[in-house]
Formats: sequence, C-alpha cells, structure tokens
Amino acid sequence: MATVPLPANPEADARVRAVFDDIRATRKTDFINNLWRALAFDPPLLERTWADVKALMATPTLLDPLTKEMVYIAVSIANACSYCVHSHTAAARAKGMSDAMHAELLAIVALAARTNHLANGLQVPLDGAFDAAAR
Repeated sequence: MATVPLPANPEADARVRAVFDDIRATRKTDFINNLWRALAFDPPLLERTWADVKALMATPTLLDPLTKEMVYIAVSIANACSYCVHSHTAAARAKGMSDAMHAELLAIVALAARTNHLANGLQVPLDGAFDAAAR
C-alpha cells in the first residue's frame, strides 16, 4: 500500500509532464511506471530523481547498461526493495540477462551477504593491503 496516493492526473502539472515526456523520449516508450507516478506528488523531487537516474542509468558511462541493471538488482536485494528488484530484473532481462546470468547474480548476492555477515560478526581487522589510505 502506497504512503502517498498516486495522483489521478499527474501531468496536469507542467513540471511533471516535462519529466514524464523526457522519460518517454529517453526510454522510447509510453510507459510511465508507478515509481515516477508516486514521485509526482512532489515535482522537485521527481525532477531531481529523474535527472540522477537519467545521468547514470540512461546515459553511456564506463559500465554497460546490463551491468548497471545487475548492480541495481543486487543493491535492491540488499536494501529489500521489492519494487526495484522487479523493475530492474525486467530491465536487465530486456538488456539480455539470461536465466543463467540471473542465477549467478543471485548466487553472488547470497555469497556476499553471507561473507559480509561473517566478517561483520567476527569484526575481522582490515588488511593493510586493502586500505587505500595506507598505500
């Protein structure tokens, strides 16, 4: 259940309409997902969030688009964001993630969670070789 109601006609606000139009143009689709609709309750927040997403996820950078989506899935799992796990899994599949790649990603996420918990629980001291400040 949403904590804010999805606006009935979010594009009545010119700022929201401009962001939604940019999302449509950037993603080459008419689909505006519920995250963007929910963020429309606060146009400045919507604008800032879309600008950041567009800059990192929809603009060419050093990481390829599939890798970005898979990183987003991993972080979404770690943050327990079901919505983002679903939306970025769909995006990763659209960018070529196979079932085998998805399974490997989940195995890595599970392994990282387990070893993170072990290292945290044991309070293992940091190796000097891993400390960038010590180099």
